[in-house]
Amino acid sequence: MRFVCVDTFEQWRDESRQLLSLEVPPADVHWTSQPQQQSLFGHDSRAERSPKPVNVPSKFLSLAQQVACHRDSGRWELLYRVLWRLTHEQRNLLEIVSDDDVCRLSRMQKAVSRDVHKMKAFVRFRRVVDQAGKERFIAWHRPDHRIVRIAAPFFARRFKGMTWSILTPDESVMWDQQQLSYGDGVPASAAPNGDELEELWRTYYASIFNPARVKVAMMKSEMPVRHWPTLPEAQLIPELLGKAAGRVDQMIANSEGFEQTATHFLPDKIDLPSLRKSAETCKACDLHQCATQVVFGVGSTNAETVLVGEQPGDAEDIAGEPFVGPAGQLLREVLASVRIDPKQLYVTNVVKHFKFTEQATTTDGLRGKRRLHQKPDAREIYACRPWLEAELSVIRPRNIVCLGATAAQALLGRDFRITKQRGQVFQSDWSDRTIATWHPAAILRMPNEQRRREMVAQLTSDLTLATQSQ
Repeated sequence: MRFVCVDTFEQWRDESRQLLSLEVPPADVHWTSQPQQQSLFGHDSRAERSPKPVNVPSKFLSLAQQVACHRDSGRWELLYRVLWRLTHEQRNLLEIVSDDDVCRLSRMQKAVSRDVHKMKAFVRFRRVVDQAGKERFIAWHRPDHRIVRIAAPFFARRFKGMTWSILTPDESVMWDQQQLSYGDGVPASAAPNGDELEELWRTYYASIFNPARVKVAMMKSEMPVRHWPTLPEAQLIPELLGKAAGRVDQMIANSEGFEQTATHFLPDKIDLPSLRKSAETCKACDLHQCATQVVFGVGSTNAETVLVGEQPGDAEDIAGEPFVGPAGQLLREVLASVRIDPKQLYVTNVVKHFKFTEQATTTDGLRGKRRLHQKPDAREIYACRPWLEAELSVIRPRNIVCLGATAAQALLGRDFRITKQRGQVFQSDWSDRTIATWHPAAILRMPNEQRRREMVAQLTSDLTLATQSQ
């Protein structure tokens, strides 16, 4: 039996390479995060030989980096067992979603991903000025898993012009506006007390709190009570909930606040079947009045890649499914050319109802009307956005591909310019790998044949980049 002590993904990777070089099966390895005293019969694999190169799917490496942050003490054993099976038994093991080891890895990966998302949402900085008058911002957060190193780059990008520190019980990180540095964890008592920023948070939260849409169980699920002590706005929750009923009565009397966004129509249970059914009743904007039906997303709940378009077209409005018209045909051709199985994707739109204008037509002496696509406005995109956010919160994809400017601006900000930033990898609130590319409909509308071919090639390249494992 070999006793191997590791504490990070990098250590596990190096030890695993040695063990594979020595052809040591999983049953002969005991993994631990606690240093073990070397026995007379113990082994130090690192001293025995130089490791041979190991060829494993890049998808596994990305998965392993996230699972390594999980607190489950059995994670190292599980990762090595899956690695052994990938290199000795089933190269396509990760595609077998019913496999017990693969299912367990997926659950752990999703738990870590969700914890990262909550860290991004719940970190609250407090302003501190030292004796020299220099300004710093410090936050204390208690994550479920050891995610500081995979979450820190997000804060470095988001708060690039600030000098800040995030303290957690396991590890701390500091950004000096140039680079990240890491240190030991600290208790909550080491964090500074409140400052004037807390009052700003409370004012903002009170202004956006809508009592008509309060679902306490869902709120506690998305904002766990254990995080409330570090959230200044959480201090207002008991008071706001206590006044909710009276405020609802007042809103009803004033006919205000009920149909501003689709949040009011979200189901209590947030899963794709429930979301799809509830979306059929959505009246958050006026588009439902003329559209044939709602067109919700389709695809795999476990999809690693989500394609997000603008809105359904005429064919989609009739069929009730996204991307079934000419644009969908072009998309399927491009996916086939790079051997991407559409069944492994989830495809949806920012706006779920077809917006159009009617144009009179005459064919064979018969008069009729043709429905022409009309771009949704900011109000309609804002109203429909909760459906897209709910879909992404369920799937938690590794990759998001924004098809067109509307989808890109909805997820990456209104300043996004697809002509300048197409094909670049960004981190959004919903995925560490978000890429924008041309919408197939825009390619079909391009009158210049040479330019159309260029756009098809770029769409092909972007889809390949987005779906390749990192």
